[in-house]
Amino acid sequence: MSGSDQEQSEGTGSGGGFAPSRRAVLVIGAAAASTVITVRPALAQTAGSVLNCEIPIPQPAAGGNYISPQGELVAPGTPGAAPPLGRPLKGEEVKHLLRSGTVPAGVDPTSAQAYANYIRRLQAGMSGFTCYASLQMPR
Repeated sequence: MSGSDQEQSEGTGSGGGFAPSRRAVLVIGAAAASTVITVRPALAQTAGSVLNCEIPIPQPAAGGNYISPQGELVAPGTPGAAPPLGRPLKGEEVKHLLRSGTVPAGVDPTSAQAYANYIRRLQAGMSGFTCYASLQMPR
């Protein structure tokens, strides 16, 4: 048998099973590799978006309220209460505040603990809850 006759008989042998060509195997391998490459950036983008999400303090519906040291909404002028924060906190700022106590830039250090307690009290349906819940997910 010549070399080409042998290759033909191996590919069309009586084994009854499917024997993919080398080209088919390479195409499948390339498709699998591109899937892995496209999933990794998506996961990285998800992690990045969690750190860029925002938590308003207090939520917009409670705009004029102050935050007690326990993190509860109270009337303006309540002794020891922190004023509303002028800007929402980014997810990365919240992560550092809650885990290591690092006070975000532009935030009064004496108010930071009240804001941290407010964030810990967020519940489903409140502005910023999804961001806070995302920060709690293990990575």
